Amino acid sequence: MRTLPLFTQFFQFEAKYSDLPALTFFVIANGIAGSYLLLSVLVSIFNILRGHAAITKVVLILFDTVMVALVTAGASAAAAIVYLAHEGNSSANWFAICQQFGSFCQQTSGALVGSFIGALVLILLVVLSAFTLYRRNPPLNSKI
Repeated sequence: MRTLPLFTQFFQFEAKYSDLPALTFFVIANGIAGSYLLLSVLVSIFNILRGHAAITKVVLILFDTVMVALVTAGASAAAAIVYLAHEGNSSANWFAICQQFGSFCQQTSGALVGSFIGALVLILLVVLSAFTLYRRNPPLNSKI
C-alpha cells in the first residue's frame, strides 16, 4: 500500500492492489498456480517412484495447461492496469499515476514481468512433459 498526501495531511490517496479487481485477480491466479505447482511436484515424485502411470501424467499435463491459461489471463489483466498507471488515457480522463506512486508502479511492473516469465516456463514444462510422455508411450500406429 502506498499513500500520497494531497494539499494537506488530512487528505490522502491510497494505492492498494486490492482496490483494483484486475490486480486482485492477478494475485489470486498466481497464488492458485503456485499452490498447484507445489501439489504437482508431489504427484510428479509419486509418478517417478511408481513408474508407468500414463493417465496421471496426462492429467498433470491437462492441469498444467489450465495453469498456463490462468497465469496468462491474470498477467494480461494486470498488464492493462499497469499500462494505464504508466501511460494514462487522455480520452477517458485517466491520468498516469506512476509519477506519484513510483514504488507501487515499480513493484507491480516487476511482479508482472515475473509472472510472464513464469508463464513462459510453464509453457516449456508442458511441451517437455508432453514430448516425454509421447516418447515413452507412442501411439499404436507410430514407428518412433
